[in-house]
Amino acid sequence: QVQLVESGGGLVQAGGSLRLSCAASGRTFSSARMAWFRQAPGKEREFVAAINWSGGSTYYADSVKGRFTISKPNAQNTVYLQMDSLKPEDTAVYYCGAGVPSRFTVRDRRAYDYWGQGTQVTVSS
Repeated sequence: QVQLVESGGGLVQAGGSLRLSCAASGRTFSSARMAWFRQAPGKEREFVAAINWSGGSTYYADSVKGRFTISKPNAQNTVYLQMDSLKPEDTAVYYCGAGVPSRFTVRDRRAYDYWGQGTQVTVSS
């Protein structure tokens, strides 16, 4: 079993920055994938960014590429999402997910078996 706890959400003005954290505990795998998804009211949960456990490969949604950075420092069980140049359309609940490699791509929510409780990000215009 894997437990994920997100933190770092809040209210920020457009153009500002936030850094989200996802602390993983319990059973972890060196081959795991970690990802951030987000869900706005009335919308489906969508992929934001992903990283493998070693931190060697990263993936981003086109809508956040160049503005968001996902990272996982070595020897830490924490994944970060640095969000810069935030826009009102980035407003959503952000969820951290964890999973092992499967037939689903890193951008598919079905690739992740464990989820955190979510953290709210609100960007005002």
